[in-house]
Amino acid sequence: MKDKFRLKAEELTSICDQEDLNFDTTEDMSPLKGIIGQDRGTQALGFGLKIKKKGYNIYVSGLSGTGRSTFTYSIAEGYSKQEPVPLDWVYVYNFNRKESPKALSFKPGQGKEFKKELEGFIEHLKRTIPETFAGIEYETRKNDVIKIFNQKKGNVLKKLNEKSAEYGFVYTPSEQGLISIPLKDGKPINEEEYAALSIEEREDMMEKYEELRIATVEEFNDLRILDEDLAENINQLDQNVVLEVIRYDIKKLMDKYGQRAATAIYLNELEKDILENLGKFKNKNAPKNFSLFDLPTGNDENFFIRYRVNLFVDNSQLENAPIILESNPIYNNLMGHIEYKSQMGVLTTDFTQIKPGSLHQANGGYIIFQMKEILNNPISWEMLKRSLKTNEINIENYNRLMGMAVTATLKPEPIPLDVKVIIIGDDYTYNILYNYDDDFRKLFKVMADFDIEMDKSSENLKRMGEFIATHCKESNIKHFDKMAVSRVVEYSTRIAGHQDKLSTQFNQIIEILYEADFWATEEGSDYVYERHVKKAIDEKIYRSNKYEQKLNEMFMEGTLLIDIDGEKVGQINGLAVMGTGEYSFGKPSRITATVYSGEEGVINIEREAKQSGRIHDKGVLILSGYLGQRYARKKPLGISVGLGFEQSYSVVDGDSASSTELYAILSSMSDTPIKQYLAVTGSINQKGEIQPIGGVNEKIEGFYQVCRLIGLTGRQGVVIPRSNIKNLVLRDEVIQAVEKGDFHIYAIDNVEEGVQILMGRTMEDLDGVINKKLEGISN
Repeated sequence: MKDKFRLKAEELTSICDQEDLNFDTTEDMSPLKGIIGQDRGTQALGFGLKIKKKGYNIYVSGLSGTGRSTFTYSIAEGYSKQEPVPLDWVYVYNFNRKESPKALSFKPGQGKEFKKELEGFIEHLKRTIPETFAGIEYETRKNDVIKIFNQKKGNVLKKLNEKSAEYGFVYTPSEQGLISIPLKDGKPINEEEYAALSIEEREDMMEKYEELRIATVEEFNDLRILDEDLAENINQLDQNVVLEVIRYDIKKLMDKYGQRAATAIYLNELEKDILENLGKFKNKNAPKNFSLFDLPTGNDENFFIRYRVNLFVDNSQLENAPIILESNPIYNNLMGHIEYKSQMGVLTTDFTQIKPGSLHQANGGYIIFQMKEILNNPISWEMLKRSLKTNEINIENYNRLMGMAVTATLKPEPIPLDVKVIIIGDDYTYNILYNYDDDFRKLFKVMADFDIEMDKSSENLKRMGEFIATHCKESNIKHFDKMAVSRVVEYSTRIAGHQDKLSTQFNQIIEILYEADFWATEEGSDYVYERHVKKAIDEKIYRSNKYEQKLNEMFMEGTLLIDIDGEKVGQINGLAVMGTGEYSFGKPSRITATVYSGEEGVINIEREAKQSGRIHDKGVLILSGYLGQRYARKKPLGISVGLGFEQSYSVVDGDSASSTELYAILSSMSDTPIKQYLAVTGSINQKGEIQPIGGVNEKIEGFYQVCRLIGLTGRQGVVIPRSNIKNLVLRDEVIQAVEKGDFHIYAIDNVEEGVQILMGRTMEDLDGVINKKLEGISN
């Protein structure tokens, strides 16, 4: 009867068809183009990169190791080559609001030219303006202006002295201005003569002087107006002279860069500011070094900073749109920042200290983040979303954003933002953000989902060979022969856990490639052969299976109790999966059930001890439903069942042991022994159907190892759900044992078939015995 449920050796794995590998070694193969088995993700990624509407940024989802990051970058790189080089950006001084530097844009490469030409122009003025004002032509023009005003002042002074003579005074020019000197007998007196005057003469002289001041107010006002007019005319002369010097260069700059309105306005303001600050240019002997007694802004060199250009984003070296991988998106790295320098213990800054972030560098192109990295920097995440919503990048002081007290700082003009943001993360994070972050839902409308498996088609097998060939060439490792590639493909199928699938977790496959190359090198082989791949896999397992070996030793010593021969009532071998990091393995566990009079029904001992997970609780409730539906349709069962995992000291979870637990209960209720040399796994529903479970390969191999160590009898085996056959990719050792008849694997669809294999009886026989006992209990 068992034969119809027993699986053949060829059903236990998926052998790679050699006909699909039409090469001798990977050296004969062309490199892989693109990525394998990610058609859905590739299509979504391409759509997101092509569409230019607001909010269509991309979230790339999938497990690490599926090639998400590498492929995303390569795809984005391809699209970036079709996009033009974005604009250059510079920051310049704002002559109207110095705390808000202006942002100017230029064609690619022109930003560097503008900086060089403008700063060169200013340096030229610092040399030529002092030379111009020291020249003979300027002095002649200035003297002509002064001469005209001196003539006018002479006329006023003549009129003034005519009036002053009437009061006994005369006005004489000096370095301090006009000085009034008393007259005696029509002649000016000196100090000795003034000292010899009597008090009455002095008082009379003072009274006349006061009268003179009142009488000459008009003349003095005329002189003051003439001085102001002279200063204004000289200033106008200076400006005209400088305009003659700078007009050519300003026009040259305007013709080259003034097509953009913001730049034209800046150049006009620059010209005006130069004319308003001619004194700084004329004084070529201004101090060059910062003095201990100078304020930070009192130095002429500090003054000339206003005419410098901060080349903020320079795209002169680019050939197409930029693509930036930001691995550390802290706020300053992402959004840019303003640096400070200390002068006399005071932190100061200026527009030349504004530094760009990666968002500025990627502007006009693409920027890629890892989701976990940017979520570790919440302020960066919030500011990124704000920039995407407003389509502009603002540089703000980080401490101010955090609500801390800060020194006075700048607020640069924002720069328009046009960037495609690509974030690489996992499904869980995507779902959390989509449900709880409204901004995320609006800004990341494209989700490119990368699968962890692909179909095991001829085309994908060919591309897997190309993938191996590419890595051999790029990583400078030995090429693989056909059988070695076949073994790698089978390993990929094992990782996928499905006979008709291949894994897309390429990082695990690449590890095997590198390690197989290592063992081939150790052997001195020119190529990697199947034995090297097998050794790489075995060595990888050996490095991680210490815990598994320790448990197996405990089974051999009898520390962990298990029976792998004979028959017992109410006792069965269940199977669980344990893991240490990347490596997972199967562990058999003894499950026992006891039946006695009572009304409690099935008592889950693990749950009572608070060692049962929710899914395990559900499985026990389901098998309780099956028992109730089968044996208590007319009246209550009237029994209590104690159900537990023996020697289990940690939380038990999952429902893959629910069918196993049911068999133990049926055995105890009917006093029918269960074959102890068989282990069972499988989930059950309330109708008695056996449902598939996870980790089927590890569970089978775990029980096989225990049986092998204690001693194979030729009767041992495992009962699994028939729906798990497609997931069987067992190790060679187990397959060979099955082929020899030393170990057996049975596949079933329902409880009835399991009862036949485990107890050697039909379900009808069992029902008769159980119903008879239940009637005896109720009576």
